[in-house]
Amino acid sequence: QEQFVESGGGLVQPGGSLTLSCAASGRIFMLYTMGWYRQAPGKQRELVAAISIGGNTKYADSVKGRFTISRDNGKNTVNLQMNSVKPDDTAVYYCNSGYWTTMEQSPRGAWGQGTQVTVSS
Repeated sequence: QEQFVESGGGLVQPGGSLTLSCAASGRIFMLYTMGWYRQAPGKQRELVAAISIGGNTKYADSVKGRFTISRDNGKNTVNLQMNSVKPDDTAVYYCNSGYWTTMEQSPRGAWGQGTQVTVSS
């Protein structure tokens, strides 16, 4: 089973930018859609962005136009570029893999430790 290691989180001011990275182990990275999820205190984990094997993307309405997901199949990595961040973006961010149509409900991999993003002045 694949494992994921997220990095790049930290404290950022409102309106600032941050880039998150996820390194996936395993040799089947390129066979699955990859996604970034987040979980804020007291809330359920939600899908923020996903990118298919062929590069199609989808985003949660709350981050459209601000976040960009990308993947490098040669390096088994997926990034999330976060621009114009808001306090509501504060959460632990995770990556996972799965199928395009079921990423929201049932990602296939084990959850990593995530990376904390805090947006505050």
